[in-house]
Amino acid sequence: MKKLLVLACLAASVSMTSGTAMADSIKGRLGLTGKIGMLVPADSDYRDSRIKPDVGFVGGGGLLYGIDDHFAAEIDVTRTEFGSDFPRSGSAGDFGITDIAIGMQYRFEVAHKKLVPYVGAGLDILLSDYDHPSGSRHDVDTTVGIHGRGGVDYFIHKQVAVMAELNLLSALDTDIKNSTGAQGNFNPSSVSSIVGFRLFFN
Repeated sequence: MKKLLVLACLAASVSMTSGTAMADSIKGRLGLTGKIGMLVPADSDYRDSRIKPDVGFVGGGGLLYGIDDHFAAEIDVTRTEFGSDFPRSGSAGDFGITDIAIGMQYRFEVAHKKLVPYVGAGLDILLSDYDHPSGSRHDVDTTVGIHGRGGVDYFIHKQVAVMAELNLLSALDTDIKNSTGAQGNFNPSSVSSIVGFRLFFN
């Protein structure tokens, strides 16, 4: 992740000294996205006790392809990890989620060609894990969800854009299990705010 951020900074520095050519369309272009942000998870439960999650960091990347002047296809893979607590009895352990998101964007045309707002939606495959504070082995079933997002790309060069995005994820609850069976329900739904960059290859 640090290497991706350094690459973005270098690309931005080069672009500021090499001209002002900007792109208002990504039609037929492939872009690499790198992103990092904050994620607010939903509550879950374990043995009839509510689990209150902490705010977590989220980071990852993906690919974006411009189908035409307005529509783009994207695939992202992100990872988040966060702690949690039982309200009256301390730590409830740590959760992790790997989110494989496949979706579409609609990109708006505005007068300011450097600035491209967008909205998007798609399907998520959620691979989760759980470290119980007792150290005993627990598994979390894979589940699915849907996301909706809105954001903006700001092109600092034809090949480089910085981005900011708000993402809403609604997912099906899934079982938390140990060797004796289901012990609770994990809800991977969340709200996240993200910043990052896009590097286009053509």
